[in-house]
Amino acid sequence: MKFADRIRRLLGMETIQETDWDDLADLLVEGDLGAAFAESIVTELKAYCIRTGIHDGEGARKGMKPLLAAYARSTVIEPDPAVLNVILLLGVNGVGKTTTAAKLASFWSNGRGSPGAILAAGDTFRAAAIEQLKHHGQRLGLRVVAQERGSDPGAVLFDAIDAARSDGSRLVIADTAGRMHNKQNLMKELEKMDKIVSSKADSSQYRKLLVIDATTGQNALRQAEAFSEAVKIDGLILTKYDSSARGGIAIAIAREFGIPTAFVCDGERYEDIHLFDTDSYLDEFLGLA
Repeated sequence: MKFADRIRRLLGMETIQETDWDDLADLLVEGDLGAAFAESIVTELKAYCIRTGIHDGEGARKGMKPLLAAYARSTVIEPDPAVLNVILLLGVNGVGKTTTAAKLASFWSNGRGSPGAILAAGDTFRAAAIEQLKHHGQRLGLRVVAQERGSDPGAVLFDAIDAARSDGSRLVIADTAGRMHNKQNLMKELEKMDKIVSSKADSSQYRKLLVIDATTGQNALRQAEAFSEAVKIDGLILTKYDSSARGGIAIAIAREFGIPTAFVCDGERYEDIHLFDTDSYLDEFLGLA
């Protein structure tokens, strides 16, 4: 059962009982808000319902939306066709960075004013990732800059930016290795890559996007914390945002670290990537859609 259906079922009664508040807090914890945040929201919501005379579940769900909206954040990442733009995709193994790189290239190339994109195979630790990105490049008709497995990821980014400047491309989308957030040596390498890109691209057009699997729950919060300690994160991309995703992690990350969400991916096709809209996201999360 989808999380929104569970919220709708719990708060579907005509009169809210006292025990329903505890059940709601438990459900919000399952929805990836975290225990302390969930308790805080329920306390605020209960006070709001008492103050406004709301007794029914639907009214409570509607009342919860502005409380969560105070923490949910969105951002629009749009390449500037007049200058070089560099997008660095970060995240741990298995979240879908390589496929997301292709989706972004397709999204920005389809009538959105991006004059050509280059894909950079910065995940040099996995030969499969390099081949996968090359495959996407062939399907999309885009140039892929890659080196051999085990090469310096920073060198790949360096070459990709040089290639973009030489042929007039305005967009470089770089895949990176699935850097485990508990390995300090890899995080130091990420900082090195960040410095390389910063030295060759206009800082105002350099964006770092953290790719998060929407089904991983509170573990995603720890990932956001670790990557934020290494570099400044400009936005989130939620992948695997389908029926199994509870979705509250985007709100929790925005509340904890101030990182907004830019995109959500809800399928494997190139077109299954969408701009993140806070209003519709909360409607879906609360079963108001």
